[in-house]
This record gives sequence, C-alpha cells and structure tokens, in this order.
Amino acid sequence: MLRLATIAIVVMLPCIAQAQTCTITSIHDGDSMHMRCVASHKAIPVRLERIDAPEIQQTGGITSRDYLRRHCPLGHKVTLYASSLDPYGRTLGDVDCGNGNGSVQVIMVRAGHAWVNLPKFSSDRGLVDLQRSARAERLGLWAHPDPLPPWEWRRRQE
Repeated sequence: MLRLATIAIVVMLPCIAQAQTCTITSIHDGDSMHMRCVASHKAIPVRLERIDAPEIQQTGGITSRDYLRRHCPLGHKVTLYASSLDPYGRTLGDVDCGNGNGSVQVIMVRAGHAWVNLPKFSSDRGLVDLQRSARAERLGLWAHPDPLPPWEWRRRQE
C-alpha cells in the first residue's frame, strides 16, 4: 500500500508549471473536457495528457466518462497544468480537480477507466505501474475479458 501511495505522489506532479484556475463546463469522454479559465473569456477544449480513455461508442466509454464526471463535476474549480496544443487545437495538460486526489490522470488509470497512452508515454513508470495494478485487480475496463485500447479501436474505425 505504501508503494502505491509513493507512485501516486510521483505521477501527480505536472510536467509543466503553467498552472491556471479553471471551471469545468463540459466533459465529453474520459479524457477530454471543456473549461473556462480565469485568463480566458470562452471555454477551451482540454485533452488529458498521458492517458487515453475509451471512446464513447466503445465498451467502457460511457462508464469512463461518468467516472470522470463524478470526480470533476460540471461547475467545479480545477487547476490545469497546460503543456501544449494537440493537432486539433485542444490544450494538452494535467488536471487536478482539487478534491485531494491529485491528478485526474492518476484517478482514471488507478480505477481502470483509462489506459496509459503507451505509444507516447510508456516511460511514465508511475502510471504504468498503476495500470498494471488496476489490470491485476480487474478494475474498470480490465473487468472485460479483452479490452481494446482506444488507439486500436480508432484505427479499426478508419
């Protein structure tokens, strides 16, 4: 148990120190949301960095989205640690919903509602270890016999 807590502390730290206070305006799925930040007059799209949650049409997609909504309810104040923009113009970053649980990415992976985005972030050992634990305990999407990573699901839809 102590080892897991230590891992969580390591992966809760954001990759970049550009912190903004924002309010959640919508959550589309388990890894993307819109929020209105203090410095912006309109809501911005945010993609949670380092994880990939099931698409809404995919097995576990609605469950993943609803789990994120429970931890970061609409209208809730959050801290966004922005790192960059993705090719679709979404802000990439880490989000802390301020409920004492730290990084939303940690919450989602620990509960088995998102994958570590292994093609890009396989070196994030803390998240990879949390995913391994969730899989061993058959939590969330790992309760299904053969969960399909979202990047594979999207590729099959092309």
